[in-house]
Amino acid sequence: MVIKKVGVLGCGLMGSGIAQVSAGAGYSTVVKEIADDFLKKGLSSIEKSLGKFVEKGTITRDQRAETLGRLKGTTKFEDLGDCYIVIEAITENLQLKRETYATIDKIVKPLAIFASNTSSLAITEMMTATKRVDRFIGMHFFNPVPLMKLVEVVGTITTSKEILDEAMKFAASLGKVPIRTSDRSGFVVNRLLVPYLLDAIRALEEGVGSVEDIDRGMRLGCGYPMGPFTLLDFVGLETTYYIANIMFEEFREKRFARPRCSNVLCWPVITEKKPAVDFTTTRTPPIRNRCIKL
Repeated sequence: MVIKKVGVLGCGLMGSGIAQVSAGAGYSTVVKEIADDFLKKGLSSIEKSLGKFVEKGTITRDQRAETLGRLKGTTKFEDLGDCYIVIEAITENLQLKRETYATIDKIVKPLAIFASNTSSLAITEMMTATKRVDRFIGMHFFNPVPLMKLVEVVGTITTSKEILDEAMKFAASLGKVPIRTSDRSGFVVNRLLVPYLLDAIRALEEGVGSVEDIDRGMRLGCGYPMGPFTLLDFVGLETTYYIANIMFEEFREKRFARPRCSNVLCWPVITEKKPAVDFTTTRTPPIRNRCIKL
């Protein structure tokens, strides 16, 4: 199957990035949002992103115009009907994803591939909401999508080899480097990354070092481009919190259990009242002294 048209569900941070690289790679791309306001915001972010690439000389003004010309926004599921592949990048809520897939499964042509951009949820649990169990995969892009090269291609026990091969080729055509992984929570990157980030929080709460020294130690001692706390700010404390919970529920291993400090760091998720902690600006009082037990 030759992919000619791409559908993207969600035009938020990840969805807009996926739509941008798809249209930039020459594919006719339609991105669907739940409301016009969200759609306009997402499309605007794509225009700004492409504008920055023009300023840096990465692409020309003509290429920017051509990319935008291949991009269409919609709030209707029906506009995804003739897509060859639909990549879902909506909220990390399993029930919402299952409902969405059940809806589009009746609309999108039977031969189309469904791909979820989830970073932690099981692909199989979403797949069972559809009738295309052999054509359902995970395609986990990384933020920011236009810059990050990696895509994790996730197959289930029912995904056909042909579809996996097609997904690998498609990811490569977007200028990405695809790797294959099995359908286990966290896949490759988050399965290794999340315990590292959680251990950094544990080291902080146990008084091993300060935020600055732990970050500096990992940068200078291991050659990492940034320390774990700086990375936590980029990934998002709440995002890491949720991913860790999902992985702990699947594996029941201590390395995925959230540290006590995370209860304070992610307080906005729990109470929706207090401001989030920003490791790059918040230094005192010591976070370990503010830990609570839920």
